[in-house]
Amino acid sequence: MSSATLEQPARPKRTPPKVADQLMFVGGRWVYSQSGKTFDTANPATGETICKVAEGDAADIDLAVKAARRAFESGPWSRMNASARGRLLNKLADAIEAHKDELAALESLDNGKPIADSLGADLPLTLQCYRYYAGWADKNHGQTIPVDGDYFCYTRHEPVGVVGQIIPWNFPLLMQAWKWGPALACGNTLVLKPAEQTPLTALRVAKLAQEVGFPDGVINVVPGYGPTAGAALASHLDVDKIAFTGETTTGKLVMTAAAQSNLKRVSLELGGKSPNVVFADADLDAAVEGAYFGLFFNQGQCCVAGSRLFVQDDVYDEFVDKITAKAKARRVGDPFDPATEQGPQVSAEQFDRVMGYIGKGQQDGAKMLAGGSRVGEKGYFVEPTVFADVTDDMTIAREEIFGPVMSILRFRDVDEVVERGNRTFYGLAAAVWTRDVKKAIGLSNRLRAGTVWVNCYDVFDAAAPFGGFKMSGIGRELGQYALQLYTEVKTVIMAT
Repeated sequence: MSSATLEQPARPKRTPPKVADQLMFVGGRWVYSQSGKTFDTANPATGETICKVAEGDAADIDLAVKAARRAFESGPWSRMNASARGRLLNKLADAIEAHKDELAALESLDNGKPIADSLGADLPLTLQCYRYYAGWADKNHGQTIPVDGDYFCYTRHEPVGVVGQIIPWNFPLLMQAWKWGPALACGNTLVLKPAEQTPLTALRVAKLAQEVGFPDGVINVVPGYGPTAGAALASHLDVDKIAFTGETTTGKLVMTAAAQSNLKRVSLELGGKSPNVVFADADLDAAVEGAYFGLFFNQGQCCVAGSRLFVQDDVYDEFVDKITAKAKARRVGDPFDPATEQGPQVSAEQFDRVMGYIGKGQQDGAKMLAGGSRVGEKGYFVEPTVFADVTDDMTIAREEIFGPVMSILRFRDVDEVVERGNRTFYGLAAAVWTRDVKKAIGLSNRLRAGTVWVNCYDVFDAAAPFGGFKMSGIGRELGQYALQLYTEVKTVIMAT
């Protein structure tokens, strides 16, 4: 146990909301699970139970899929104009905005992220996503094709059908928007399984969707565990497509289940071990700020975290000193204190995982310059931790930690850092810090990653596609590209 203590609130903090026990949402009705089972969702800042949540399993998934199939095949959704779908998505965005304080509080309560982040990042990006795809609802059109002969040929972009979606616990509200926005804009119906650690905002948004007029069965939310509810969704024979965001090992299970059942369409957004490269010619202060944010934001629980921080020899020592000082000054504390910069890890399991990696870094010989211990005596708070003199073979440089643990590595030149940056089975994101445009473009072209940031980090927009190379995933979310995940292309050829 560290001698560090939780920061005392500098400004009046908010009061965490009280939450009633939660049911699941199936076919437009709020229902108990078929088994009658429930599970507890916990406040990671205290470890205490927030409420009980209906625990879905294969039987509940089957009912939800049947409801989604009816809504897709014969409900008003299948006959609704595309522009009307867009209006419903805009209405949902308006409802979320009207309840933003409530939703931000639920997110901070259930996930542990600082209320300043929930209000300043999660809610604005969620709103942007729904409104962006509301605009696409009546613009996902096909083409006419001049084929040979006396034929008229055109394509139609049709919805895939019933979509299963499994989202993670690190950005519950935003990941729900990433999944629902394009799926609903394209005319699909869906069954969502939220992470068991963070089901509250998913259920609240489902209620808002019902209130603004989404037809029964179009949206279904079944909380539960991965091996039961998640596995049932991935293997269900009447689910046409499965979308999963989470860690790579589970992604393999989802893809296997999809292949062994009905060859349903699959999209995966998985893990990362992203190289963040700082050259000696960079604006060093900007690079320090960007690297600090790129690793510690959201308690380090980001798939794109810049968790392999490569710094060129000439500025290595100065950079390490600057970023270590920032890590030591980071405010760790109550998520409902507006001054808090870092809250707890999401669960006891995640806390233990992060502490295990910190221990492994020390065992492997990395130089720990900051952090390394628990903060406080309750909840799952971890000190912001910085390791220097990290080498590529160390566990903390190879495996995804998903916590506030920074690993800083030295490099000499461009060719070396490209080779080392690509020496991973991940390929989700990367960043380059340099004043040399040619170097920035060259490195961006050579790094095998789905997103490369130049002189910035963690810049997201609903219009910019996101996804990974290699074992970081399949397909692209966000932007126009995400429509491809939820659309079947039909070719029609007519004799003239």
